[in-house]
Amino acid sequence: MKINILNIEGKKIKEIDLPKCFSREIRKDIIAKVLEIKKNKQPYSPSPVAGKQHSASGKIVHRRHVWKSGYGRGSSRVPRKIMSRRGSQFNWVGAEVSAMRGGRRAHPPKVLSMLNTLKINKKELKIALDSAISATANEKEVVRKYKSVSEIKNLPFVIEGKIISLKTKDILASLKKILGETLFNVSVRKKIVRAGKGKLRGRKYKSNTGMILVIGDKEKLKTNAFEIKNVKNLGVVDLARGGPGRLTMYTENAIKELGELK
Repeated sequence: MKINILNIEGKKIKEIDLPKCFSREIRKDIIAKVLEIKKNKQPYSPSPVAGKQHSASGKIVHRRHVWKSGYGRGSSRVPRKIMSRRGSQFNWVGAEVSAMRGGRRAHPPKVLSMLNTLKINKKELKIALDSAISATANEKEVVRKYKSVSEIKNLPFVIEGKIISLKTKDILASLKKILGETLFNVSVRKKIVRAGKGKLRGRKYKSNTGMILVIGDKEKLKTNAFEIKNVKNLGVVDLARGGPGRLTMYTENAIKELGELK
């Protein structure tokens, strides 16, 4: 399978053979399995001593002839802390239990429930990565992922290495020529203010993922306009988060190194 290499003006300069990983069968089931295993969540929970940092000495004793007893006072067996006292008469308030002010939570979030301990076989991981790479060259998968795009031709997009030497402004101008207006709008990251109450809850902005540019091992590029990934660090999550078929562009060196890796 041959593919055109484009220059920064979007014109064909030569053809190269694509590595075999671009023509593999797309195994969505294995991709979904890997994505589930790669999920991670920041564990959180209250402090182990939350609600217990007080002077309550345990449940109130309800026996007769015992000093500091709650017998005959119509009080329940809730742990209490003493606010003031006069002899053996106490002004105490409930503490520690979840029904009391300042007490612990009844069913707090637990760290163990948030740790992902799932594993996957190495062969399955390789099949999933090949499938994710193959999906980036499949027109049906890419169109299915992006609702605003009706058709895409000449996938995957392979561009000459000269693009990494350009400034961000020139890179975006080059992408517009290569991708066209519709695809360009999808490819660039955009940050907007969220609608609704999420603005008040620490998530004021939301942004799209944008496209991913896969570069060679010795190539370097920095920009916030889209995601950049080194070919040796490329993973299933990068190419198939939310489903296979992410809009992907490769440099010429990245294609050569993919062929060597596979």
